[in-house]
Formats: sequence, structure tokens, C-alpha cells
Amino acid sequence: MVSRAASELRPEAPNTLRYTVLIPAYNESANILPTLNALASLLRAEGIPFDLLVVNDNSTDDTPAVVENARASIPELHMVTNTPPGGLGRAIRCGLRHFDGDVLAVVMADSSDHPEDVVRCYRKIEEGYDCVFGSRFSKGGKVTHYPPVKRVVNRMVNRMMQLMFFTHHNDLTNAFKVYRRHVIESISPLQAAHFNITIEMSLSSLIRGYRIAAIPISWSGRTWGQSNLKLRKMGRRYLCTLLMIWCERLLILDDLMGETKAPMKR
Repeated sequence: MVSRAASELRPEAPNTLRYTVLIPAYNESANILPTLNALASLLRAEGIPFDLLVVNDNSTDDTPAVVENARASIPELHMVTNTPPGGLGRAIRCGLRHFDGDVLAVVMADSSDHPEDVVRCYRKIEEGYDCVFGSRFSKGGKVTHYPPVKRVVNRMVNRMMQLMFFTHHNDLTNAFKVYRRHVIESISPLQAAHFNITIEMSLSSLIRGYRIAAIPISWSGRTWGQSNLKLRKMGRRYLCTLLMIWCERLLILDDLMGETKAPMKR
């Protein structure tokens, strides 16, 4: 992989980049309002221009009504609905077709990702980076309520990806990452329909040589509700995405790099 030198970083003036926080939501009526309020409160306090983009992923509970009611106190909030079939990857892809910001963060609706880390990632982008990868397992990171079996599988899969892609990034499966608009444009169209979109986005950015910062983050597992991530079912999807991008890196990286877009003036 060809990396851009840190000396090429061009810092941005503080709070000049518009920040879109994309929040996919499936049956999150009990969780999403605290998430929205915490994000909006901190981003306003930091003076960051932002919007919150909720993608309703075919919820069968009151998630759409909760979000719609929240707009009265959060004017920066918008909602779009993903058409069936559902799935995290499809919901994120739907959101990518609707976001208006210069910078995009993908944040879970269940408060597992912390607003303070959302701000810290934005500040790293301001330093001139193209992407920021949050790591739960770097020094300074914190993980709570992570099922032991999933944790073991997570560490094995991430170690395998480190070896395959010669990278120091150790939490590539984590959904919480931040990208400049031109990165999203260069890795699109995305194909993943479910949680495998997490590695499709991160590895696609990685092999294109974008300037990527990594920061330790805090992550809290669900204390209510039920995750729909099933290890066996997701294994084949992760494997397919992993092999696809690995082959792209080995066989057609020159074509991918030829189509990589320079930052757009907005």
C-alpha cells in the first residue's frame, strides 16, 4: 500500500467542515433519543457545524415516530427511510446517497459509540487526515459489555486482516469510522448489505493509500435490546468482502488508484 506522507497534511481552520453523523437505526425506539440528544448537545457546545442523518432501516417499532418528534428540539436532525430489504450495509449505503457534509461519521444508534469520540475524530480530520479509524483495542481504548466469544472472534479476524493488508490498524471491523467526502466518493459504489460493510469501507480506503489516523475510543455494548449480528451467518459475508478487496489490492490496485479522486472544493 502506498501511504501519503504526514508532511502533506494541510490543517483546516477550526469548525469550517460540515459534519454529517450517519446513524442507521432498526428498532431502536428505546435507544435512539439519548443518542441523538447527546450528539447534538456536544457538537453544538464544540461549535461544529453538523447534521444528524438517521436512516430508518425498515423498523417495526416506534423508531420513526421517536426521531420525527425529536426534530422539534434538534433542528439539525433529518431522517430517510431505507427501502426493503433491510440490513446495516444497505442502510449505510442509503445514507451515503443523502449526506451533505464535508465529513461523514458512521455512529450506531444504541449509544455504544461515545459522542466525545465523534468530536475527537473530527478534530483529527481538521489536522488534514482523510479518514479516522476508531480502535477499541489500542492503548487507551475501553470496551465494556463485549460478549467473550465475539471478542475472541473479533481479535482473530482483525489479526488476519493486519497480516493480509500489512497494516497496523487493529479494529478494522469496527463500524465507528470517519471519512472525508472525497473518500466516500472514491470507494463507491459499495456492495455489502450487512455488517461486512464495516470492512468494505475501511479496507477500500486503506488500499487506496489515504491518510488515515487511528485513535483509541470507548465502546459500550448493549444494555438493552438485541443485536442482530449472528457469527455464523456473517462469517461468509465477511470472507467474501475480505477476499474481494484483497484481490483488488493484488490485481487491480493501479486501476483503483487511477480513479481515486482528489479532494473536492465545496
